[in-house]
Amino acid sequence: MAENRASADRSAGGYGEGVPCWVDAQLPDVEAGKRFYGELFGWTFEERRHGAVWALHEGRPAAALTRKTDGRMPTVWTVYFATPDIEGLADRIWAAGGQVVTAPMPVADLGTGALVTDPDGAVFGLWEPDTHPGFGARHEPGTFVWAELYARDTEAANTFYGGLFHDALFGPDADPDFGRAPVSDVFPAEMPPHFLVHFGVADCDAALGAVSRLGGRVQAPPFETSYGRAAVVTDNQGASFALLERPARESGP
Repeated sequence: MAENRASADRSAGGYGEGVPCWVDAQLPDVEAGKRFYGELFGWTFEERRHGAVWALHEGRPAAALTRKTDGRMPTVWTVYFATPDIEGLADRIWAAGGQVVTAPMPVADLGTGALVTDPDGAVFGLWEPDTHPGFGARHEPGTFVWAELYARDTEAANTFYGGLFHDALFGPDADPDFGRAPVSDVFPAEMPPHFLVHFGVADCDAALGAVSRLGGRVQAPPFETSYGRAAVVTDNQGASFALLERPARESGP
């Protein structure tokens, strides 16, 4: 079983099963998003034929911005976890008490995506790659560096995600970009469980100034974590994310 999973992991487009491999933002106004994030992170943008806009960091894919097709949908950043078998993983999530929000669906020739929740209701994505393995740039200022799950019950979260993604989280070669913490550590106790996408910055205070200047706001001022100095912000359309300043020795892959 372990050998089969390891073999499958190596075939998952370069990202093992359970490794965060992509993020996207659902926004009411993609052009406003391009202005905000282009200024904040230095991203350039590429229109894709499947309707999304790719954000590029020094020419490499770092994220996607997509237009909300339904105003009732949240304005939110979503993290996607790699898998070589999206149908099988969706079945395992269901069996473990999670929900399948959007069934696996091909995205042009890029791969197959799905949206699911854990038993507490935190939403995350799954990605089985075809031509698009995921991040071309990460672990650098201006790119994805971490995903934190703010959960009601961290022990239950460890059991759920450890069962799904054991090798990525706890295996001998694990170098996870994914942590778990109680909601109340940073947010009001009534905040629903959720994933918070973290983008790297060289100077957290300077980045916070840019967020405010660009029309965003600070939700939680800088605080120290085991993985760096973080602050929680929203963009100028209400999508929450975190800025993370890591020590120089930890900023690489």
